[in-house]
Amino acid sequence: MEQRADVREAVGHLPCAKYAKKPNHALSAAQIGGISTRLYNIRVLSDENVFVIVPSYNEAPMLATTLRALLPLPYRIVVVDDCSHDETWSLLAQFPVYALRHSINQGQGAALQTGMTFALRQGAAYLVHFDADGQHRAEDIETLLAPLRRGEADVALGSRFLRAQDIAQVPPSRRVLLRGAIWINWLLTGMKLTDAHNGLRALTRGAAQKIQLRENRYAHATEILTQIHSHHLRYVECPTTILYSAYSQQKGQSVWNALNIVIDVLLQRAFR
Repeated sequence: MEQRADVREAVGHLPCAKYAKKPNHALSAAQIGGISTRLYNIRVLSDENVFVIVPSYNEAPMLATTLRALLPLPYRIVVVDDCSHDETWSLLAQFPVYALRHSINQGQGAALQTGMTFALRQGAAYLVHFDADGQHRAEDIETLLAPLRRGEADVALGSRFLRAQDIAQVPPSRRVLLRGAIWINWLLTGMKLTDAHNGLRALTRGAAQKIQLRENRYAHATEILTQIHSHHLRYVECPTTILYSAYSQQKGQSVWNALNIVIDVLLQRAFR
């Protein structure tokens, strides 16, 4: 009963989501404040103050591979299932992760915000955003955390344009699109970076508490940069390798999606 009370305190204010602590053995199932909650034993970790947030929508084909790469690392993993229509939710029962599920699809921005709110309630000192589609490398997480641990920055942003070997991994058509997005981001956010819309990033607890995502869809990537700038958060870019598989490229953003993101951001500013 005490464990159920802890879960109510941690997540009871987020009625849009179902929550499950996922690790080794199921203990109970209950409806708590309109939230479907399953409680599991949590594995003991050496770095329990780092939470890796993995938003997922219909990513079952790659999600298991992504989680197997993350699990050897000493971090807490939070997967936010954004009301997937595939086997994502049932798949998560196999892994020792926190599993959260939106009851309706709200987009990646909302999934990240749900994950951050949950992680902060759990006492996270550092929060990492990590894609579910296999594009990010688990070994790059510590590269992003290092400047935060040293107190040199509040936010670490992954960049695929800081090392020649990482640039070579980017398909030529995607490279052109990203170069244009870098300039658009500079105009919209005031931050001139070497990369745009790289979903691999790390935040300190203080930075995450200041970031409040309201853009539900992919425009949240620009919104995060805008809030980093407006809150005068210290940031650094760190080299990361993006893995472009046939699966990830098929799901990647098109030119039209990129234009829609710009339009969404401009409309948000116009009616704010």
